Amino acid sequence: MYLVYSALLGVVLVLGLPYWLFRTLRHSKRHIGLAERLGKVPDGLARHRSRPAIWVHAVSVGELIAVSDLITALTRRFPGYSLVVSTTTAAGQTLARSRFGRNSVFYFPLDFKFAIRPYLQILRPELIVIAETEFWPNFLRLAHQSGARIAIVNARISDRSYPGYRRFRRFWTRVLQPIDIFLTQTEEDRRRLANIGAPVERIEVSGNLKFDVSLPPPTAIVSSLRSAFQQAQAGPVLVCGSTVDGEEPLLMRAFENVLASHPRAIMILAPRRLERFDEVAQLLAQLGIRFWRRSLWNGDPISGGVLLIDSIGELASLYALGDVAFVGGSLVPKGGHNIIEPARHGVPIVVGNHTENFRDIVGLFQSRDAIRVVGPAELPLVFLELFSNEAERTALGRRGAETLRSQTGATQKTIETLEKLLKPFSSTVSSAITSSAGEGAPATPPQ
Repeated sequence: MYLVYSALLGVVLVLGLPYWLFRTLRHSKRHIGLAERLGKVPDGLARHRSRPAIWVHAVSVGELIAVSDLITALTRRFPGYSLVVSTTTAAGQTLARSRFGRNSVFYFPLDFKFAIRPYLQILRPELIVIAETEFWPNFLRLAHQSGARIAIVNARISDRSYPGYRRFRRFWTRVLQPIDIFLTQTEEDRRRLANIGAPVERIEVSGNLKFDVSLPPPTAIVSSLRSAFQQAQAGPVLVCGSTVDGEEPLLMRAFENVLASHPRAIMILAPRRLERFDEVAQLLAQLGIRFWRRSLWNGDPISGGVLLIDSIGELASLYALGDVAFVGGSLVPKGGHNIIEPARHGVPIVVGNHTENFRDIVGLFQSRDAIRVVGPAELPLVFLELFSNEAERTALGRRGAETLRSQTGATQKTIETLEKLLKPFSSTVSSAITSSAGEGAPATPPQ
């Protein structure tokens, strides 16, 4: 089975090579990390040879933010281990390096034996923690054979992917065998994992780690923008985060309606992917909408237009500036994105009606009247209604924050479960550190 899978994966990569080369030429940074993906372990990881590792993998920004507090907790709980983080996307890599240091962060290898083995040999991971549903057959098999324990945390099976998993249940039943524990977001995710072949006795519901993510510390850009808005007497402020292709034109039409009633209104617009920044800037120019690019903004007052966030890792803190937040990927059929970040700031939330990837979270917020779910035609009216009704706007934001607080605790449950997996290893590591310290050699601090 694995030989057939590897052959098919190789064919897919070869057939996709022209598209990949086109993307590389169009977006010059896409090629970064290719050597790491092919198995070249970066020099910075060599410092981790002296201790066994806990390897955490998060595909991109959303998954990384979800497990950030977990990573911090693991570092504190298991100081005898090196903690390393891999991502798949460039955006995730940028954020991970800024949070955990470039010498502990690398690109996840392609799912081929030659690319995976160098990392397993150098890092010697005793625990591999994978966020959500990254089921790479060769990686799981080789990691298990190396002796590592494997945990899937914050696991979820989306409405879109579930039928495909079910269709190939026999395949996934074998692929999922090496995994020691599955910690799911909801009971429905637990049921779906069991239905696609995960061993029922290894599945536990631990809750959603995203509910536990701490508020980001205040950043310089937030205070600078707040000052610029005040100088220009600008407002209200609409933050549109994680927008995707096809949504910006709809949002611009809605924002033009807002500007007609509120000429000093501001939209903070943060596209989901960094490669779309220039594309969205061109769209704004074509529509004749006044806009500023975050990367070029020099601190001047801003009023009556759009601030385009062409940066990574700032959106979570920028929600604090919003009178209303719109979370993208939901006006078009992309499944929606995370609504927890604006809820954490107590900002009232609006989404479109395509939120399948976050069905449980959105459903919970809807059940407590803590969110507005609308179609494109209703969007301008909902924005105008909220901007004109401060009492309702405040109440909606407060209900969102209260809903969020009621769901915390997943990080502690996850840590307790991972500690059980590591217990046989951690006692050995602790003994080794104590022995070294007793001989006059200091224990190596966490890196």
